[in-house]
Amino acid sequence: MKRIIATLALCAGLLLSGTPAQAGDKVNVKMTTSMGVIELQLDAERAPETVANFVRYAKEGFYNGTVFHRVIPNFMIQGGGFTPNLSQKATHASIVNEADNDLRNTTGTIAMARTSDPHSATSQFFINTHDNGFLNFKGKTRSEWGYAIFGKVTSGMDVVRGIEGVATGYRAGMGDVPLEPVIIESVEVIE
Repeated sequence: MKRIIATLALCAGLLLSGTPAQAGDKVNVKMTTSMGVIELQLDAERAPETVANFVRYAKEGFYNGTVFHRVIPNFMIQGGGFTPNLSQKATHASIVNEADNDLRNTTGTIAMARTSDPHSATSQFFINTHDNGFLNFKGKTRSEWGYAIFGKVTSGMDVVRGIEGVATGYRAGMGDVPLEPVIIESVEVIE
């Protein structure tokens, strides 16, 4: 029932926003970074609320000028919430965690970042640079929810690997921050 309601919400939200995608469609996205272009295919059938959330931020231009602020080799690259000076951007309300959608945290997939609260994801996302099975859904307890996959890289994995390889350090109270900002210049939904 939850999935049906989320799918109906996705359809309504996407129709109102002018996006031609319907539940079950794949949504294509072009992410232009200061290190190159990453193309993504989002799975609106298996992660309808998550995809609608990401598309909303993209269409609002929210991601433009944000950075990949956390980079850990053989794990993931995370972005979508901080400016180059590491100021955190204000976001919309958090979304329901859709990690129970049978998608797995494998190399090249994109997932929602969150706090220890399973249902706290807002704008931040990460791209897995390794198979990270320990992040997968295992159950509906707080510690088992996992991280919701909502798409995959279809082109530009070399760019992801380039970002993964940048020098990092400690800045603004955070570790694993690229010493030279890796900027997300734009995120465009391909219609």
